Amino acid sequence: MKHLIAAGIFASLAATQVAAQEDPATCQEPSFSDVGWTDITATTATASLLLEALGYDPDVAVLSVAVTFESLKSGDTDIFLGNWMPLQEANQKPLVEAGQIEVVQTNLEGAKIGFAVPKSTFDAGLKTYSDIAGFKDQLDGKIYGIESGSGANATILKMIEENSSDLDGFALVESSEQGMLAQVQREIQSGGDILFFGWRPHPMNVRYEIEYLTDGDDLFGPNDGGATVLTNTRAGFSDDCPNVGKFLKNLVFTVDAEDVMMAYILDDGMEPRAAAERWLTENPDALENWLDGVNTFDGQPGLPAAKEALGL
Repeated sequence: MKHLIAAGIFASLAATQVAAQEDPATCQEPSFSDVGWTDITATTATASLLLEALGYDPDVAVLSVAVTFESLKSGDTDIFLGNWMPLQEANQKPLVEAGQIEVVQTNLEGAKIGFAVPKSTFDAGLKTYSDIAGFKDQLDGKIYGIESGSGANATILKMIEENSSDLDGFALVESSEQGMLAQVQREIQSGGDILFFGWRPHPMNVRYEIEYLTDGDDLFGPNDGGATVLTNTRAGFSDDCPNVGKFLKNLVFTVDAEDVMMAYILDDGMEPRAAAERWLTENPDALENWLDGVNTFDGQPGLPAAKEALGL
């Protein structure tokens, strides 16, 4: 009898633990912001694909950085995998301190941001931020950035306004990531000079011969633009949806992994979802950590369900 009672108690506790890891129905459609940068598009596609394999129905919207933070603040967006720090500190820090958004995890370390030039321009003498002004004519007085409203462009505009590195008189050319890189490719192919906002991870670092400027006085952050990428959520999301919250806590990428996924998208022309699926098929061991302690939406163990859904 004692054994039966003990077995019953154990079964009851096990059932309670499984149930505790189930998310309520309101969590089945978590919303993501994708700011349109290929690295964030790749990681968001990977997260979405895995959540679908677990029985969720994630919704992804392409929003600017500024709109993303406002949407997280208002609760209209649940998850953002692209909080580059310290680049977006001005957007993020006040909201975190006010308890209006939450930082769940550092999903990438070893990232880098800053001004980059073709190797030929670097070899010609544009090697540090203090060299930029001397190349104003060769650069046509232009600095190529990404989309309007981004933290990167805000930093560059501030540098121009404050005459940091003698940049007074330079003009910021705002564009999309793809538009900027198309201009980089044209200049490299023609042997021209261009100063642009670069970052790692990104296939640009393999596709083109480029160099990053040094001695930037921490204009783009410590260590000449050394960066981390954080996962943000709306306030209370992980409490409301603990299973997805656990998944987000586990979800950590590497620079090499993102380089590959981004290359699939930019160089091989794959759709983000297909690129994520290809990478997961080639790197199934990543699921072990990402899905540790994570269940399907209906409370079943997540790892075997995800592997079955992905054909692994």
